[in-house]
Amino acid sequence: MLALSDHTLQLARQTLDIEAAALLELKARLDGRFVDAVNRVLGAQGRVVVMGMGKSGHIGRKIAATLASTGTPAMFVHPGEASHGDLGMIQAIDVVLAISNSGESDELLAILPVLKRQGVPLIAMTGGLSSSLARHADVLLDCSVAKEACPMNLAPTASTTAQLAMGDALAVALLDARGFKPEDFARSHPGGSLGRRLLTHVADVMRKGAEVPQVGPDAEFTALMREMSSKGLGATSVTDAQGHVLGVFTDGDLRRLIEKGADLRSLKARDVMRINPRTIPMEALAAEAADMMEQYRITSILVVDKNGCLCGAINTNDLMRAKVI
Repeated sequence: MLALSDHTLQLARQTLDIEAAALLELKARLDGRFVDAVNRVLGAQGRVVVMGMGKSGHIGRKIAATLASTGTPAMFVHPGEASHGDLGMIQAIDVVLAISNSGESDELLAILPVLKRQGVPLIAMTGGLSSSLARHADVLLDCSVAKEACPMNLAPTASTTAQLAMGDALAVALLDARGFKPEDFARSHPGGSLGRRLLTHVADVMRKGAEVPQVGPDAEFTALMREMSSKGLGATSVTDAQGHVLGVFTDGDLRRLIEKGADLRSLKARDVMRINPRTIPMEALAAEAADMMEQYRITSILVVDKNGCLCGAINTNDLMRAKVI
């Protein structure tokens, strides 16, 4: 059996149209109840406990994960398991976010009286605005949709899209209210590329000590070239006796001298160095070094301490090994 091309594309576009329309309707209905929900979560001393059955449960797991990764402690508790002991995971200091399109999920309704007795605030995300869940809720978030994208209007499609989008809206509003920053996001994603970019500092990946090419201003040109070649950085720093960076000499500078026909044997480091080279503090993020290299089209940067003294060097290969770029 093969799908008919035109019919398949028509159904796909119709699905996207229906779900897009559902989101626009959801947007139009947002009101003070959404703000109330955000404030309930901000005021909770515990966690957001997300609950839902079936497809709403799958959406709930994603919402809980998004909240947790954006600064709002959250977890998912399966309503069916809650009736058999997991309800003990929920405390009065928590807030429950219950998700159900109909608002009549038996497993959810069975635990609502217990939550009420415990005094746990309940935020309901449902399309059943007159449902049992809606009546028990402290805050009702209207996630109703005109119809599902399913041709039979049965399979949860537009309704789960609306739930997911509402969850994302909650997470975004909460992270903004908490002053959540990229650095905070990185701390909960240390294994990802963003984590590496935002948690890795220049000091973590730079070359140090004898690995850093360095000569004095009175060094002969041959000594300068020997230092640059032996360290494999494509450049060497020129520093004074206290270690302050005076200049830098690179492979590119060498090519330009040769093109000019300069008598290299008579030159010293001070004669060929470029003063005021690009430097970066050792406390800076490695990502900043990558951005600087890209902006100025250079492949290496000298690293300095707060006194402007040379303490390391870093190049694109170092950043690639650290998976910063």
